Amino acid sequence: MDINFKGLDPKQIYKIMTSVIVPRPIAWISTVSKDGINNLAPFSYFAGISSDPPLIAVSIGSKSPGEKKDTWKNIEETGEFVINMVTKDLLSHMNITSLPFDTEVDEFEKAGLTPVPSTSVKPPRVKESPVNIECRRYQIIEIGKMGLILGEVLTVHIRDDILNEKGYADTTKLEIIGRLGGANYCLITAENTFELKRPDKE
Repeated sequence: MDINFKGLDPKQIYKIMTSVIVPRPIAWISTVSKDGINNLAPFSYFAGISSDPPLIAVSIGSKSPGEKKDTWKNIEETGEFVINMVTKDLLSHMNITSLPFDTEVDEFEKAGLTPVPSTSVKPPRVKESPVNIECRRYQIIEIGKMGLILGEVLTVHIRDDILNEKGYADTTKLEIIGRLGGANYCLITAENTFELKRPDKE
């Protein structure tokens, strides 16, 4: 089947794109509003895009026409955020924070999570997450109704028990959750990963 996007509405396009661009890591972003209210929400249009400078990119939509989601608004106003990685044990907590709570609601409390101080930014980290990535706003690019957030990575926290002998995260120990299409997710474990080395040049 060939699907021409011309003439499709944005919802149809979204469903097609999210069903074929898989799996996608989940950026579970914690921010603080200018009034000091904690916010926590998941986004799966997320990727690392540069290591020099160290940059990540997250695409965030709007609540409604002309009204930015709280995460977007908080990053725009304060310039800081934390990406917390979602593991198997945190899946139900993450799902709660995907609900469209009012701006005044603290999602840490709603999801039963523990906010702990970050070292380089004001927004708290999720204590229960084994990896936290503290970021400073680098640039925001508005594309249609979306905000493409570019963040400069300042500090990364990795729980000691998932470090390998070289001091990097052992992804087979993380049990990271990935987003698929619709309401489907996947789980990355040691059993379903494999190593593939690059071939030698002839």
